[in-house]
Amino acid sequence: MKNKRAHPLEIIILAAGSGTRMKSSLPKVMHEIAGLPMISHVTKLAESLNPDTVTVVVAPSMDNVAKTVSPHKTAIQKTPQGTADAVKAGLASTRSKQGSLLVLYGDGPLYTKETLQKFVSDYEANDDCGLSFLAMKPEDPFGYGRMITDENDHLVKIVEQKEASSEEQKINLCWTGVMCGDIAKIRNWIEKVDNDNSKGEYYLTDLPRIAREADSEKTCYSLCAEEESLGANTRGELANLEAKMQKRLREKAMENGATLIDPDSVTFSEDTVLGKDVIIEPNVIFGSGVRVGNNCRIRGFSYLEEVTLEENCVIGPFARLRPGTHLEDGVKIGNFVEVKGSHMGKGSKANHLAYIGNAEIGAGSNIGAGTITCNYDGFDKHQTTIGENVFVGSNSTLVAPLTLSDGSYVAAGSVITKNVPEDTLAVARTRPIMRDGWAKSYREKKSKKD
Repeated sequence: MKNKRAHPLEIIILAAGSGTRMKSSLPKVMHEIAGLPMISHVTKLAESLNPDTVTVVVAPSMDNVAKTVSPHKTAIQKTPQGTADAVKAGLASTRSKQGSLLVLYGDGPLYTKETLQKFVSDYEANDDCGLSFLAMKPEDPFGYGRMITDENDHLVKIVEQKEASSEEQKINLCWTGVMCGDIAKIRNWIEKVDNDNSKGEYYLTDLPRIAREADSEKTCYSLCAEEESLGANTRGELANLEAKMQKRLREKAMENGATLIDPDSVTFSEDTVLGKDVIIEPNVIFGSGVRVGNNCRIRGFSYLEEVTLEENCVIGPFARLRPGTHLEDGVKIGNFVEVKGSHMGKGSKANHLAYIGNAEIGAGSNIGAGTITCNYDGFDKHQTTIGENVFVGSNSTLVAPLTLSDGSYVAAGSVITKNVPEDTLAVARTRPIMRDGWAKSYREKKSKKD
């Protein structure tokens, strides 16, 4: 990730917190927002800044976090001793002696590229600033560290809520936890942080004071929106992050040319791609890996995951498209139809009550109501190949492996276990038996017993 910036940029992401208030076996940063672990949101954001390296600080038992952030390297904070100790662990794993260091948090997925770019650029452009902190002005500052400034608006110190005086508690300039500074100086200053506090831990909030006392360095700050600074320590806060992210994704979808009839009822994943003039009806859920082409309509209560729709497709209502599905132009999938691991050709359709799994369906083919492809024999999955302009009648059972060649017909109610040649009618059901007058005599017989 080498870059051409004037100052090399190193990024350290703090992700060692266990998140005990989540009451989960997962590390806090592995909980998902819009279908992606929070830590992955942050590493993607870090990558967008084009840094020289990204280092993620984890606890010893967080192999799943290390695997998720790969190929970025990880540093281990052996015991939880505060944010300054975590940054120190990150610095020990990088050899950089010059340039800028940006510190982010693994549970902060809402920062934007624009905010962090401006924050780093403003710091690097200010020769008088040795250390910069990203601040915000919340409506309610309770619980946040207050940023105390001097007459020149330089940061003097950061005071935690419980240690702030009554006057300091009135200050609404608060630290987000994000900071940027000269990496060589931070290496020096971080060694001077002590744990003389109620928790016996080492905190980054000591750095403004240390920088001023040790090197007479001016410490400055930049502002961001409160929403961007939000993190998650509880399930409730996680739900709040999800709501904020979904609002962004919905707005982005509409700005890019999609219509959301009831935006608040639609759920996106962070990687959902919608074409122009796509219409999304209420209560649609997009799992990860969905790409929708122009002029498609997704009707209500449908669920899509790892699928590709080309143009002019109509899906639902109450449809489920599972991973590995690819629908060409003009495909129609109706109510209570499930498609999985299948490719459907141009203009083909399955309008009602069908299951299509591990199938290749040619252009113009029709899959009747109640049809299923029997793709699993209890051990292996098998392929069904349906050619172009094939008609499959209602309530048909197609036992894979199976091929229905171009132009063939399958009569309603058939169980097909053998390949059907081109332009052939396949009927596989018992011959009906008609007994004249049987029903009338049966009723009379039963009524006499009564």
